[in-house]
Amino acid sequence: MRIVCIHAHPDDAEFLAGGTLALLRQAGHSVVILTMTSGDCGSADRGPEEIADLRRQEAQRAAAVIGAEHHALGFKDLAIFEDDASRRRVTAAIRRFRPDIVLTASPRDYHCDHEATSRLVTDACFGASAPNYHTQAYDQAPALPAIPHLYYTDPAEGVDREGQVAPAHFFIDVGSAMDTKRRMLAAHASQRDWLKKQHGMDNYLETMEEWTRSRGRLCGVEWAEGWRQYMGHAYPRTPLLQELLAAYLRTPAG
Repeated sequence: MRIVCIHAHPDDAEFLAGGTLALLRQAGHSVVILTMTSGDCGSADRGPEEIADLRRQEAQRAAAVIGAEHHALGFKDLAIFEDDASRRRVTAAIRRFRPDIVLTASPRDYHCDHEATSRLVTDACFGASAPNYHTQAYDQAPALPAIPHLYYTDPAEGVDREGQVAPAHFFIDVGSAMDTKRRMLAAHASQRDWLKKQHGMDNYLETMEEWTRSRGRLCGVEWAEGWRQYMGHAYPRTPLLQELLAAYLRTPAG
Protein backbone atom coordinates (compact mmCIF):
# COMPACT_ATOMS: atom_id res chain seq x y z
CA MET A 1 0.00 0.00 0.00
CA ARG A 2 1.06 3.59 -0.62
CA ILE A 3 0.63 5.98 2.30
CA VAL A 4 1.08 9.75 2.01
CA CYS A 5 1.16 11.86 5.18
CA ILE A 6 0.55 15.57 4.50
CA HIS A 7 0.97 18.01 7.36
CA ALA A 8 1.72 21.69 7.61
CA HIS A 9 5.30 21.95 8.88
CA PRO A 10 8.43 19.84 9.29
CA ASP A 11 8.13 17.87 12.59
CA ASP A 12 4.28 17.88 12.68
CA ALA A 13 4.09 14.37 11.23
CA GLU A 14 6.72 13.08 13.63
CA PHE A 15 5.02 14.62 16.68
CA LEU A 16 1.56 13.31 15.89
CA ALA A 17 1.99 10.31 13.59
CA GLY A 18 5.60 9.16 13.76
CA GLY A 19 4.80 5.89 15.51
CA THR A 20 2.05 4.97 13.06
CA LEU A 21 4.28 5.81 10.10
CA ALA A 22 7.07 3.68 11.55
CA LEU A 23 4.73 0.71 11.97
CA LEU A 24 3.45 1.08 8.42
CA ARG A 25 7.00 1.06 7.04
CA GLN A 26 7.86 -1.90 9.27
CA ALA A 27 4.96 -3.76 7.66
CA GLY A 28 6.41 -3.07 4.21
CA HIS A 29 4.18 -0.23 3.04
CA SER A 30 5.45 2.79 1.10
CA VAL A 31 5.44 6.06 3.08
CA VAL A 32 5.89 9.60 1.78
CA ILE A 33 5.85 12.58 4.15
CA LEU A 34 4.80 15.86 2.54
CA THR A 35 5.01 19.16 4.38
CA MET A 36 3.11 22.14 3.07
CA THR A 37 5.91 24.48 4.14
CA SER A 38 9.60 24.15 4.87
CA GLY A 39 9.21 25.92 8.22
CA ASP A 40 10.53 29.32 7.20
CA CYS A 41 9.22 31.01 10.38
CA GLY A 42 10.63 28.40 12.75
CA SER A 43 13.55 30.37 14.14
CA ALA A 44 14.28 33.49 16.17
CA ASP A 45 17.88 33.89 14.99
CA ARG A 46 18.01 32.56 11.41
CA GLY A 47 16.45 34.18 8.37
CA PRO A 48 13.58 32.48 6.53
CA GLU A 49 15.65 31.00 3.70
CA GLU A 50 18.37 29.70 6.02
CA ILE A 51 15.99 28.04 8.48
CA ALA A 52 13.81 26.64 5.66
CA ASP A 53 16.84 25.00 4.04
CA LEU A 54 17.98 23.56 7.37
CA ARG A 55 14.52 22.26 8.18
CA ARG A 56 14.20 20.57 4.78
CA GLN A 57 17.41 18.71 5.54
CA GLU A 58 16.14 17.75 9.00
CA ALA A 59 12.84 16.52 7.55
CA GLN A 60 14.68 14.37 5.03
CA ARG A 61 16.81 12.85 7.81
CA ALA A 62 13.72 12.18 9.89
CA ALA A 63 11.97 10.44 7.01
CA ALA A 64 15.13 8.43 6.27
CA VAL A 65 14.98 6.91 9.77
CA ILE A 66 12.09 4.74 8.55
CA GLY A 67 13.08 4.60 4.88
CA ALA A 68 10.45 7.12 3.82
CA GLU A 69 10.62 10.12 1.48
CA HIS A 70 10.09 13.76 2.37
CA HIS A 71 9.02 16.56 0.03
CA ALA A 72 7.91 20.14 0.70
CA LEU A 73 5.07 21.65 -1.35
CA GLY A 74 6.35 25.23 -1.45
CA PHE A 75 3.92 27.10 0.79
CA LYS A 76 5.09 29.60 3.43
CA ASP A 77 4.43 29.50 7.19
CA LEU A 78 1.24 31.34 8.17
CA ALA A 79 0.38 31.66 4.47
CA ILE A 80 -1.57 28.48 3.71
CA PHE A 81 -4.98 29.52 2.45
CA GLU A 82 -7.96 27.81 0.87
CA ASP A 83 -7.96 29.13 -2.66
CA ASP A 84 -8.10 27.67 -6.15
CA ALA A 85 -4.35 27.62 -6.79
CA SER A 86 -3.57 26.03 -3.42
CA ARG A 87 -6.19 23.32 -3.87
CA ARG A 88 -4.87 22.45 -7.32
CA ARG A 89 -1.28 22.35 -6.03
CA VAL A 90 -2.18 19.90 -3.27
CA THR A 91 -4.29 17.82 -5.66
CA ALA A 92 -1.33 17.62 -8.02
CA ALA A 93 0.88 16.32 -5.22
CA ILE A 94 -1.64 13.62 -4.33
CA ARG A 95 -1.84 12.58 -7.98
CA ARG A 96 1.94 12.46 -8.21
CA PHE A 97 2.38 10.08 -5.27
CA ARG A 98 -0.87 8.11 -5.91
CA PRO A 99 -1.70 7.07 -2.34
CA ASP A 100 -4.13 4.43 -1.19
CA ILE A 101 -4.27 6.23 2.17
CA VAL A 102 -3.79 9.91 2.98
CA LEU A 103 -3.04 11.02 6.54
CA THR A 104 -3.37 14.70 7.36
CA ALA A 105 -3.89 17.32 10.05
CA SER A 106 -6.97 17.64 12.20
CA PRO A 107 -9.51 20.19 10.89
CA ARG A 108 -9.76 21.47 14.48
CA ASP A 109 -6.38 22.50 15.87
CA TYR A 110 -4.52 25.39 17.50
CA HIS A 111 -2.73 26.56 14.33
CA CYS A 112 -4.22 28.16 11.23
CA ASP A 113 -1.74 26.30 9.00
CA HIS A 114 -2.86 22.95 10.42
CA GLU A 115 -6.53 23.73 9.88
CA ALA A 116 -6.01 25.08 6.35
CA THR A 117 -3.89 22.06 5.47
CA SER A 118 -6.62 19.74 6.68
CA ARG A 119 -9.29 21.41 4.58
CA LEU A 120 -7.12 21.64 1.47
CA VAL A 121 -6.09 17.99 1.69
CA THR A 122 -9.67 16.85 2.29
CA ASP A 123 -10.89 18.65 -0.82
CA ALA A 124 -7.81 17.65 -2.84
CA CYS A 125 -8.49 13.97 -2.15
CA PHE A 126 -11.91 14.47 -3.73
CA GLY A 127 -10.52 16.39 -6.70
CA ALA A 128 -7.68 13.96 -7.28
CA SER A 129 -10.00 11.47 -8.98
CA ALA A 130 -11.78 14.03 -11.19
CA PRO A 131 -10.03 14.02 -14.61
CA ASN A 132 -11.45 17.41 -15.59
CA TYR A 133 -9.97 19.07 -12.50
CA HIS A 134 -6.78 20.24 -14.14
CA THR A 135 -3.51 20.42 -12.20
CA GLN A 136 -1.00 20.33 -15.06
CA ALA A 137 0.40 23.70 -13.98
CA TYR A 138 1.87 21.88 -10.96
CA ASP A 139 2.35 18.25 -12.09
CA GLN A 140 1.54 16.14 -15.13
CA ALA A 141 0.31 13.09 -13.19
CA PRO A 142 -3.12 11.87 -14.29
CA ALA A 143 -6.19 11.68 -12.07
CA LEU A 144 -6.41 8.87 -9.53
CA PRO A 145 -8.77 5.98 -10.23
CA ALA A 146 -10.64 6.67 -6.96
CA ILE A 147 -10.69 8.93 -3.91
CA PRO A 148 -8.09 7.66 -1.41
CA HIS A 149 -8.91 6.73 2.18
CA LEU A 150 -8.51 9.79 4.40
CA TYR A 151 -7.56 9.99 8.09
CA TYR A 152 -6.94 12.90 10.46
CA THR A 153 -4.30 12.92 13.18
CA ASP A 154 -5.15 14.14 16.66
CA PRO A 155 -4.77 17.89 17.07
CA ALA A 156 -1.94 19.04 19.31
CA GLU A 157 -2.73 17.97 22.88
CA GLY A 158 -5.98 16.44 21.59
CA VAL A 159 -7.93 19.71 21.76
CA ASP A 160 -9.03 22.51 19.44
CA ARG A 161 -8.40 26.26 19.73
CA GLU A 162 -10.97 26.62 22.51
CA GLY A 163 -9.66 23.64 24.47
CA GLN A 164 -12.52 21.38 23.43
CA VAL A 165 -11.59 17.71 23.12
CA ALA A 166 -11.50 16.29 19.58
CA PRO A 167 -12.21 12.60 20.27
CA ALA A 168 -10.34 9.96 18.30
CA HIS A 169 -12.26 7.20 16.52
CA PHE A 170 -9.48 4.73 17.27
CA PHE A 171 -5.89 4.53 18.47
CA ILE A 172 -2.72 2.84 17.29
CA ASP A 173 -0.54 1.33 20.01
CA VAL A 174 2.90 2.71 19.12
CA GLY A 175 4.79 1.30 22.10
CA SER A 176 7.03 -0.87 19.92
CA ALA A 177 7.81 2.12 17.69
CA MET A 178 8.56 4.74 20.35
CA ASP A 179 12.34 4.55 20.00
CA THR A 180 11.94 5.11 16.26
CA LYS A 181 9.50 7.97 16.81
CA ARG A 182 12.00 9.64 19.16
CA ARG A 183 14.78 9.32 16.59
CA MET A 184 12.57 10.77 13.87
CA LEU A 185 11.62 13.78 15.97
CA ALA A 186 15.18 14.24 17.27
CA ALA A 187 16.27 14.84 13.66
CA HIS A 188 14.45 18.21 13.90
CA ALA A 189 17.14 19.56 16.21
CA SER A 190 16.77 23.20 15.10
CA GLN A 191 13.34 23.31 16.72
CA ARG A 192 14.40 22.84 20.33
CA ASP A 193 15.28 26.50 20.93
CA TRP A 194 12.36 27.79 18.83
CA LEU A 195 9.74 25.65 20.54
CA LYS A 196 11.10 26.65 23.94
CA LYS A 197 10.81 30.35 23.03
CA GLN A 198 7.53 30.30 21.07
CA HIS A 199 5.62 27.35 22.58
CA GLY A 200 7.05 27.13 26.08
CA MET A 201 8.32 23.59 25.48
CA ASP A 202 11.48 23.09 27.52
CA ASN A 203 12.26 19.81 25.77
CA TYR A 204 10.26 18.98 22.68
CA LEU A 205 11.07 15.27 22.90
CA GLU A 206 9.64 15.11 26.41
CA THR A 207 6.59 17.05 25.25
CA MET A 208 6.04 14.54 22.45
CA GLU A 209 6.30 11.72 24.98
CA GLU A 210 3.75 13.39 27.27
CA TRP A 211 1.29 13.77 24.37
CA THR A 212 1.80 10.20 23.19
CA ARG A 213 1.44 8.84 26.72
CA SER A 214 -1.78 10.83 27.20
CA ARG A 215 -3.24 9.13 24.10
CA GLY A 216 -2.22 5.77 25.54
CA ARG A 217 -4.14 6.45 28.73
CA LEU A 218 -7.30 6.84 26.65
CA CYS A 219 -7.07 3.31 25.29
CA GLY A 220 -5.30 1.34 28.01
CA VAL A 221 -1.72 1.19 26.69
CA GLU A 222 1.45 3.10 27.51
CA TRP A 223 1.89 4.93 24.20
CA ALA A 224 -0.64 5.61 21.43
CA GLU A 225 -1.57 7.91 18.56
CA GLY A 226 -5.19 8.86 17.91
CA TRP A 227 -6.92 8.87 14.53
CA ARG A 228 -10.23 9.83 12.97
CA GLN A 229 -11.38 8.50 9.60
CA TYR A 230 -13.13 10.95 7.30
CA MET A 231 -16.30 9.38 5.94
CA GLY A 232 -17.88 12.19 3.99
CA HIS A 233 -20.07 11.42 1.01
CA ALA A 234 -18.13 9.56 -1.75
CA TYR A 235 -15.02 9.06 0.41
CA PRO A 236 -14.07 5.43 1.19
CA ARG A 237 -15.55 4.13 4.43
CA THR A 238 -13.86 0.75 4.67
CA PRO A 239 -11.38 0.60 7.61
CA LEU A 240 -8.24 0.24 5.51
CA LEU A 241 -5.70 1.77 7.93
CA GLN A 242 -7.26 -0.14 10.80
CA GLU A 243 -6.89 -3.39 8.86
CA LEU A 244 -3.27 -2.70 7.91
CA LEU A 245 -2.36 -2.17 11.58
CA ALA A 246 -4.90 -4.55 13.13
CA ALA A 247 -2.38 -5.94 15.61
CA TYR A 248 -1.89 -2.43 17.06
CA LEU A 249 -5.49 -1.22 16.86
CA ARG A 250 -7.04 -0.02 20.12
CA THR A 251 -10.46 1.44 20.86
CA PRO A 252 -11.21 4.22 23.35
CA ALA A 253 -11.34 2.92 26.93
CA GLY A 254 -14.71 2.92 28.68
